[in-house]
Amino acid sequence: MTDEKSKVSDKASEIAKNIWLAGVGAYGRAVEDAQDRLEKAMEPPKLFRDLVKAGAALEDDAREVLETTAAARSSVEERINRVRENFHMQRPARIEDLNALHKKVDQLTRKVDRLSKALAEQGLVKGAGGRKTAAAKKTGSVAASRATSKKKAATGKASPGKKAATRAKASTGKRKA
Repeated sequence: MTDEKSKVSDKASEIAKNIWLAGVGAYGRAVEDAQDRLEKAMEPPKLFRDLVKAGAALEDDAREVLETTAAARSSVEERINRVRENFHMQRPARIEDLNALHKKVDQLTRKVDRLSKALAEQGLVKGAGGRKTAAAKKTGSVAASRATSKKKAATGKASPGKKAATRAKASTGKRKA
């Protein structure tokens, strides 16, 4: 019996030892898990710093690209403006601009007429006002023909073809001599 008691006692002490070892193993694993968590808790600041560095590098790259794009865009806009200037297409002609041009042309025509008369009086040129247009000769002056065409345009009695011809002349800035 003693032999059985010693076997049972040995078996009980072995079970107790295994329980003890299982507890120690659980404690060890808990310590390892705690250490891993502590290390991971220390990583976020490092991870954050790494992300900040990467973001700064990307921001610098993006700024360079934006500056390059802005320079290219301004270069293209400059080219477009040069082309517009070459073709005088900066803005469409407005009726006010056309009227101002008509007034300037009328003033210049009157000055030319006065100079022609003065030269004719001095005997240097034959006849005064030799450069008037056919329409101006009929009405007596360029200014009078302008006034007549303006009245017709205001009342809508001028023919569409004549209106288009007048607009074409004004938009090109050319006049018949």
